[in-house]
Amino acid sequence: MTSSDLVYVVAGGSLLLAIVLPALLERWAISAPMVLVGVGMLLGLTPLPDGLPLDPQENRAAIEHVTELVVIVALMGVGLALDRPLSFRDRRSWAAWAPTWRLLLVAMPLTIGAVALLGWWWAGLPVAAALLVGAVLAPTDPVLASDVQVAGPRTASGAAAGESVAEHEVDERDELRFTLTSEAGLNDGLAFPFVYAAILLATEGGVSHWALEWVGWYLLGKLVLAVVVGILVGRVLAYIAFRSASPSLRVAERGESLLALAALVTAYGLAEVAGGYGFVAVFVCAMTFRSAERTHDYHAAMHEVTERLERLLTLFVLLVLGVAVTRGLLDALDWRGVVIGLALIFVVRPLSGWVALAAFARRSDRSGGLTRPQQLAAAFFGVRGIGSIYYLAYASAESDVLAADWLWSTVAFTIVASVLVHGVLASPVMARVSPD
Repeated sequence: MTSSDLVYVVAGGSLLLAIVLPALLERWAISAPMVLVGVGMLLGLTPLPDGLPLDPQENRAAIEHVTELVVIVALMGVGLALDRPLSFRDRRSWAAWAPTWRLLLVAMPLTIGAVALLGWWWAGLPVAAALLVGAVLAPTDPVLASDVQVAGPRTASGAAAGESVAEHEVDERDELRFTLTSEAGLNDGLAFPFVYAAILLATEGGVSHWALEWVGWYLLGKLVLAVVVGILVGRVLAYIAFRSASPSLRVAERGESLLALAALVTAYGLAEVAGGYGFVAVFVCAMTFRSAERTHDYHAAMHEVTERLERLLTLFVLLVLGVAVTRGLLDALDWRGVVIGLALIFVVRPLSGWVALAAFARRSDRSGGLTRPQQLAAAFFGVRGIGSIYYLAYASAESDVLAADWLWSTVAFTIVASVLVHGVLASPVMARVSPD
């Protein structure tokens, strides 16, 4: 049996599980990612022939590109799913996203700093490696957080009986799910400046050598480029799909939902060519496209395509991750990595999120306001996942310091622990604090 044969077997199994698991697990406090990781771990304990691309050192490029694809597909789906508009000229729309900004601008830097400090001061890592651990593990994951996110776009045909489209468009009851979804959509791209900071530390030395370049280009310049590219691609494709003079180009009328894939690939590719952050561009493109003809049923069709593709890719990656965990991926794990992973899940992220959301919070009866239980839930559900693998694979190509086996073992352990902890608690907690 060749390695390519094994890949087909794993891919086929992932596809089958992607089809049957959602219906099988809907009544249980267990998530599909938990099952896939567990199945993979069991497969890894069997006499499965060698050949799967499991070693991150030997298969870094393949791991990087596969996880990159999973994340951009997930980001497109998240952008299309969000009903709440965001307008640069409307202060009220910015206020309605208040919890998201707090988690991005306060909780995320606090998390990066706390994990980096643990890695350097307590675990004895080089500064660059410690900062990379913080940057890699700080962003929440749009891929594995489906149980705590919004279900999908609300469109004209999706409004409940007797409910107007305007009333259905922005569901103020679901502030918690909106907060977690919008945070996951944005912070995967916003982690990149800190990943680059770790790379610059490892390759160029002291901060004084590159601080201005980092602020001007990696923190601001690349982000602005990504936003501009995302808006332009989203507007152009929306014009073609909905308002083109040629009927053959108005794909929304035909319901040709594969435009979602064309949009995410185009936005990501153009942003990367321009030097911007592709993850941010994809999310902004999806949000911009959604803002055109916001209640059109075409958005639901596009979201369904991305959701199905994301589910297949995610389960494939998780199955392989599970196999790798019991085939040597955790060999370099020690008590330092275990403590850092568990501290992130149970202490660092919850405290950082609580500080961000509780201070000067908006009233819970206003758009963008969370109740106290919802604040606690939003602070706790910082799911770690596929994005962390991508960032580590990307950075490890730049320096041997950032490619240590210990880093791979620690990140893998943290992801598996997050899948287990958050997977078990997602359904009961969301049922208690988030309205139906």
